[in-house]
Amino acid sequence: MKSKSVKKFLAAVLTTVMAASVVGCGDSKPVTTPSTDAVPSSTTEESTAATTVDEVGQYTVLTDADGNVYDLGGMEIIIRDWFATDPAEPTNDYEEARDAYREWIQETYNFTIKEQAISSWSDVPGDFVNYATAGGEENYVFTLYPSGDVVSAMKSGLAYDLSTLDCLDYSEAKWGSKVHDLYNFDGKIYAMRGIEPEPRCGVFFNKRLLTEAGINPEDIYAWQEDGSWTWEKFEEVLKSVQDDTDNDGIIDRYAMCEQDVVLYDAAVYSNGGEYVGKEDGKYVLKVENDETMEAINWAVNLRKNYEMKYPEDASWDYFITAFKNGEAAFNVAQAYNANPGQPYNDMEDDFGYVCFPKGPNMTDYTNCYSDNMYMIPACYDADKAWKIAFAYNLYTDPIPGYEDYAAWKSQYYKGFRDTEAVDLTLQRMVTNGSITFQSFIPAMNLGNDFYWTLSDDITPAKALETIKPTWQAYIDEANK
Repeated sequence: MKSKSVKKFLAAVLTTVMAASVVGCGDSKPVTTPSTDAVPSSTTEESTAATTVDEVGQYTVLTDADGNVYDLGGMEIIIRDWFATDPAEPTNDYEEARDAYREWIQETYNFTIKEQAISSWSDVPGDFVNYATAGGEENYVFTLYPSGDVVSAMKSGLAYDLSTLDCLDYSEAKWGSKVHDLYNFDGKIYAMRGIEPEPRCGVFFNKRLLTEAGINPEDIYAWQEDGSWTWEKFEEVLKSVQDDTDNDGIIDRYAMCEQDVVLYDAAVYSNGGEYVGKEDGKYVLKVENDETMEAINWAVNLRKNYEMKYPEDASWDYFITAFKNGEAAFNVAQAYNANPGQPYNDMEDDFGYVCFPKGPNMTDYTNCYSDNMYMIPACYDADKAWKIAFAYNLYTDPIPGYEDYAAWKSQYYKGFRDTEAVDLTLQRMVTNGSITFQSFIPAMNLGNDFYWTLSDDITPAKALETIKPTWQAYIDEANK
């Protein structure tokens, strides 16, 4: 049932001839036509509003070559995941417009669509494999995360080739996460993401500890903005923060704490390095590249000189406790740690968040995308797959009148203490990122195979020399 405000909004919106944003079935091209029938009938009160809402934008009605509005036949489409909750009532103008638009597309094209949590995080890959193998009457878009199981399922032909669905135009800005490029093999596309990428790994900083060390915390944002937030600057600040404040010979204000692999990954990407690349359609081992090895060696020294020493009986994730309790000034970590319900959201000390500093081989900060992707099972026939993709495309389109509105920021404003962390740092992460092909080599385990073998006696170069033949064999197998 529609709320009164949504009904009024729907009745008020004018449907007019506009350039089509979606391509039709087969070889036929869509035609956009004026339509009044597509707008629900309204009461006199609702009709009055029609003259005052032009500023919110206009909807496009998509028709086939014969002028018929596309009809999905009442399909119920479910974007299934492990985290969706019941939709909340709209709380602002954007959410009103979003709900109105989504109700309009469902009524206009005769379908329903919703996001629904159906299984747990750990069960998702297996659920996709089982469903794509056995089939079913449902109309699913599966939400999946990068994993070896998903890669194997894709290579086994269980994911629909989205490149055959001409209702998807990957030149549109909403596909900026590049998932369709990541899962593109020989021109066949097996996954998509019609929403913005997630901001990933940056640097949390404790404002109290920085102030005690004589550093203005707001300078961190200023350095990020003027481009001087580099490896060299980061190390300079770490050196200034770390101190034996009571002169007892024991460091009691540590500069940083982090999960080792997270730091290594951030360093590699911040210097333009990568572990596995793709050239001429083949995977290529890239660990030996100068940019990658320079970053790994730098990160090893950073840990050696500035990482907090954890208690002997500490759990593997003690770095979370250490930063939250104000035992270390910096923490390299994922942005979601500040969200409501996550570790740093309610920490006592005030904190900020900036991009990981850029390495000597980079001219800007970067974010390595590692996003959930959306797949359609290959067990569906072409007509069903097209209709599901058509609906998903409409559902993820920018809301008319709010094309430049960054709705994704709202959840992060609830977690971060500084608007700069969202508007400056996370904005960069969302709009400036790269992709990595490491997840397509399922047997390659950077932690077990490489990083956790490092010691005073085993340098990154020596560790790589030992593991390289094994990794190359994995890549050769993947390239088959």
